[in-house]
Amino acid sequence: MAWNSFNTGAYSGMIAETLDIPGKDGPVRAYVSKPLGISNYPSMVLIPHMPGWDEFSREASRRFTEHGYAVICPDIYRAYGDGTPGEIAKAAMNAGGIPDSSVMSDCEAAIDYLKALPESNSKVGVIGMCSGGRHTFLAACTLEGIDAAVDCWGGGVIASPDQLSPSRPVAPIEYAKDLSCPLLGIFGNEDRNPDAAQVDETERILKELGKDYEFHRYDGAGHGIWYYDKPMYRQEQAMESWNIALEFLDRHLK
Repeated sequence: MAWNSFNTGAYSGMIAETLDIPGKDGPVRAYVSKPLGISNYPSMVLIPHMPGWDEFSREASRRFTEHGYAVICPDIYRAYGDGTPGEIAKAAMNAGGIPDSSVMSDCEAAIDYLKALPESNSKVGVIGMCSGGRHTFLAACTLEGIDAAVDCWGGGVIASPDQLSPSRPVAPIEYAKDLSCPLLGIFGNEDRNPDAAQVDETERILKELGKDYEFHRYDGAGHGIWYYDKPMYRQEQAMESWNIALEFLDRHLK
């Protein structure tokens, strides 16, 4: 459902809250938003970005719920304590970054929780921005039960050996052969992480492997074009790509 295409006479409601969901290694703290008054709805996992488990991530979750999705945004930073999103993200960076294995475990717990909701249609998508975009690509290639994925300017999908670390031991592009769902990519051509050459290389590999993907790339835009609270926001490119993402998700999940 595109932006502002709702019927003004239709009922609209949601519930949004923080809660713990079951995980393999214990409870996973999450922000959960679900639509009210409808059933058989699709679901999404929204992986937070490096600025942290922040207000933008929660507001984006609610935006997707307004469009008919149950959404879980897991607190992938929980191991680093409690505080403001910026404080906890800094603690994670100082510790060497969040291990990919931990993020994938949280995402797996979120997928299982969403599919078990009685109102769910059992279809689940994954979306992430910045580092969350990288994690989205990784999840789409390594986790089961994902029906569509949206990588928003995820840097580090392609990485040289010197950019790998104990927390990020493998570049996600190495798993591209196992991509198991349609993938949408949204990128600014002036971004430096990923830069245009890295996006070109990712697209070349996906095309060579015969994967179901579509990339949308924007001139006059760099990193974080949806972040309306930052100078990097680009209104025209942001709204066009929001609508593209909504249409893509509706097509594959509804």
